[in-house]
Amino acid sequence: MTVRLAAPEVIDPHEPLRAMVEHALHILPVALGLTLPVVVVGALALYRLRTHSLATSTTVLVLIPVTGMLAGVIGVSGFMFTPTLTTMLLVCLLVALVTVPVAVALGRGLAKRSVWEREARQRERAVEASRRELVAWISHDLRTPLAGIRAMAEALSDGVVSHPQDVTGYAHRIGAESRRLSGMVDDLFELSRITAGALQLTMSEVALQDVVSDALAGQTTVAERKRVRLVANAPVWPVVLGSDPELARIVRNLVSNAIRHTPSDGTVAVRLGVDGRDAVLFVDDACGGIPEQELDRVFDVAFRGSTARTPAPSGHDPVGAGLGLAIAKGLVEAHRGRISARNHGLGCRFEVRLPLAAG
Repeated sequence: MTVRLAAPEVIDPHEPLRAMVEHALHILPVALGLTLPVVVVGALALYRLRTHSLATSTTVLVLIPVTGMLAGVIGVSGFMFTPTLTTMLLVCLLVALVTVPVAVALGRGLAKRSVWEREARQRERAVEASRRELVAWISHDLRTPLAGIRAMAEALSDGVVSHPQDVTGYAHRIGAESRRLSGMVDDLFELSRITAGALQLTMSEVALQDVVSDALAGQTTVAERKRVRLVANAPVWPVVLGSDPELARIVRNLVSNAIRHTPSDGTVAVRLGVDGRDAVLFVDDACGGIPEQELDRVFDVAFRGSTARTPAPSGHDPVGAGLGLAIAKGLVEAHRGRISARNHGLGCRFEVRLPLAAG
């Protein structure tokens, strides 16, 4: 009896890979045919939602691949809901349940960051524009008195002016321009301390009666020279927690600004009161009002308003450098107070609110 052994079957080691590739090539058109419409619809949805919130767009962006994957899996399976397909669908659902809330949270975070960055850029542009405007105004205001001082000094040194009365007049004008320059330098120094956060206040209980009285006394000469009446009214004299020199500067700047913009025979009224837990200071002028579009800018550095850009009448003090109100605002906020401006009566009312001292 003869036994014949069958020849061993030769197995191609590349056959599984070849079969996998053939299967992939077979299902690829089906998968693409079902996935591409989802992607196109998602892209159109993103385009339509471009004006909506960033969180909405992020959510749609996450749903596009998840929905496309579901469509591709269901299409390749031939809509035969086998246990394997059911498992894959559950996995896709779990992925969607996790990624969609994360996408919403991420979109909101990105939206907040974008808003913050946009606001930061706007603030930077506003600060840069304010700085340039300040440099332009200060350069002009410094050149004008310096040129006058130099011209008068040259006239005195060359002997062009020799009459004692003329010499005295030139000396007074040089002194006035020098004081004006000194005041501008002081304002710039104070403003730089405020903007740099280097302002240090020595806090104590301060009676606003003394602060207002001293400020009005210091401005009486200026008001009389311009023929402006100063009126003070204080039913109560509140006590606040603050720094005496800085509080005096706030009142002085506001009163000086009111006198500067009030015409001759006008009235500047200062009133003190208490409202709840705040001490309230009102300074009313007779400037004729401020244009509504400029009210929000009166406390900006170097902003003087359209009417302040015209030359001052002969014999009157020239307009300031546009720093007084900005300094007043910075000092008020350093005292945890608030300052505002609005049109009132024949002019404008500046209102300062400061927290009352405890007790």
